[in-house]
Formats: sequence, structure tokens, C-alpha cells
Amino acid sequence: MNGKPDFSKNANAASTAPAFLSVWDVHAYYGESYIVQGINFNVHEGEILALLGRNGAGKTSTLRSIARTGSPMVTRGEIWLDHKPLHTMESYEAAAAGLGLVPEDRRIIPGLTVEENLQLAQITPPIGWSLERLYDLFPRLGERRKQEGVTLSGGEQQMLAIARALARDIKVLLLDEPYEGLAPVIVDEIEKTLIHIKEQGMTTIIVEQNAVRALELADRAVILDTGGIVFDGTAAEVLENEELRAEYLAI
Repeated sequence: MNGKPDFSKNANAASTAPAFLSVWDVHAYYGESYIVQGINFNVHEGEILALLGRNGAGKTSTLRSIARTGSPMVTRGEIWLDHKPLHTMESYEAAAAGLGLVPEDRRIIPGLTVEENLQLAQITPPIGWSLERLYDLFPRLGERRKQEGVTLSGGEQQMLAIARALARDIKVLLLDEPYEGLAPVIVDEIEKTLIHIKEQGMTTIIVEQNAVRALELADRAVILDTGGIVFDGTAAEVLENEELRAEYLAI
């Protein structure tokens, strides 16, 4: 392994529990650049998985591959969600199957209020996440329901982006850098929300540069390095392994 520590015994670790989301031998490219290089991992229902690695390791590309965004282009492999083959679907079909991607830039729709952003996403009639339930989860959004979404603070926009994903009654929440640029007190608030929805059965994959915060929140961790998996195990194992953190997370 070119002199690097060998953590391969943990890579792609199997679990006796059935997988809810399964990524199998997925390869993806941006043009000629080989970004995701044959990765395999499972996520179990109700679990929070931290997808970690240095900049350029392939974390966001993996999230986008799961969400079937078309960028990067998946050229080989299978992705299954609750027995449904996501790898055969377009992005809108994957969203309808239960994936909710919250991108790094949040993509709040200009010209629409908080409530209109939520109503646009909400299925009709709502099954699990009514507007009232979303406002109970995010009281700040309830207070600002008539305010234009793009005028909210960064933390409130992140709350709106998460609430908008939940409004579609998703099965898996995909979060790309949800803590970026946010004050620690707002991160605390968002984490409490993620724990709350986990307790109600939500499955979450979080990509986050603040690896310690993500690991403290997560049940399990997958660490990527140059497009491949170098560790798949519990979040506690990563927190306890100084050599692993230094080698692949620079912490």
C-alpha cells in the first residue's frame, strides 16, 4: 500500500443486517476523469452514515451518483434502494423512489417564500410531512413562512433545504456539506434535528468536511481516498483511531 497504513480489513465491511441502500461496484467519470472507482457499501434503515475523505476523494461525486444527477456519469455498477434499482433510473425517478439530495449550495428558489418553497416540493396529499409537522421540526421556518427563502440567513436556508427534501416524504436524506459556513450554535440545532428524524426512522448519508462533528453524529463511517473506499466501519472506530484520522482525514 505504498508505505501507507493498511486499513483494508475494514473496507467494504459486511453486516448481518439487510441493506436498505446498497452501492455495488459503482464507477463514475467526469468526462475523462475517473472519479468513483468501483466502490461498495451498504446503508441500513434508520442509520446515519458519514461519508468522509479529503478534498477530491470522491465524496460529493458518490452522493450525486446515488442521486442519479447525471454528473458524474455512472458507467458501471448497481445502486439499490429498498429493492428498487436506482441505477436504471433518471434523477427524477430516483427522487420519486425516495431519495432527497440537499446540495451544498442549497438551491433555494428565488422569488418564492419559505412556505412556497415547501409547497412546491410537497407531495399531495402529504403522507408523513405536513407543513405543520415541518414547522414543528424547524420553528424558525414557521416564524418566517411568508419571507422570501433566499433572504434567510445561511443556517435558516439550510433548514429550509432539509425541510424541502423531507416534504417529499423521502426514504433517504443525502446531505452535502450541511455545516459549511454555519456558526456552531446553528450546527448544534441542525444536528438535533437530524437526530430527531433518525429516531423516527430516517436514513441519512452526510458528506462533511467537519469530520469530527459528522463522526460524533453518525453510526457508521465510510472513508474515501482517490475514488476508492479505504475504511468501512463504525464512527466510533474512526474517532478512536488516530493513525486512520491522520492519514485520510488530516485530523
